[in-house]
Amino acid sequence: MTSALCSMRSAVLAAAVLAASSVAGYAEPVGETAIFTGLDKITARITRLEVPVGDRVQFGTLEILADSCNKRPPTETPETTAFVEVFDVGKTLADELAEKDTAEPSLPRPPERLFSGWMFASSPGLNAVEHPVYDVWLIDCKMAAPETSEPPASIE
Repeated sequence: MTSALCSMRSAVLAAAVLAASSVAGYAEPVGETAIFTGLDKITARITRLEVPVGDRVQFGTLEILADSCNKRPPTETPETTAFVEVFDVGKTLADELAEKDTAEPSLPRPPERLFSGWMFASSPGLNAVEHPVYDVWLIDCKMAAPETSEPPASIE
C-alpha cells in the first residue's frame, strides 16, 4: 500500500510541476522599474523617482523599495500595480532634541516601516504613504524589453 501511495504522490507532484510550468508561460510580464512621484510638502517640490525592482531609493528621509511592478497589456483595461515598502530612516525632532541635550551622540534608530503593500496607479489615494512631510505614489512601470529571437541563418 505504501508503494501505491508513493506512486500517487509522484503523479501528483509531476502534475503540479507541469501545471506550474504551463502557467509560467502565460504569466503577465513583470516590470523592471517602478516609477513614482514624490512630493515634499515643505518645499512643494515634486520629484520623479525611478526605483529598479529589488533596489532601494532615498527620497528625503524616506527609503522606497519596489519588490514587484506589473502593468497590464494595452489590450486590457489599463492598470499598473507595484508591491512597495517605504521606510522612514531619518531622525525625529525628539531624537534631535535629545541628542542636543546630551554630550554623547545617540545611536541611529532602526528604520521605521511606514507602508508595506500594493499601490495602484489608477487609485493613488487607495494605499497611500502617510507621512507629515512627504507623499509618494505610483504612476507607471517600465517593462522589460521583450526578447526578440532572430531566425536562424539559412545554410546554403
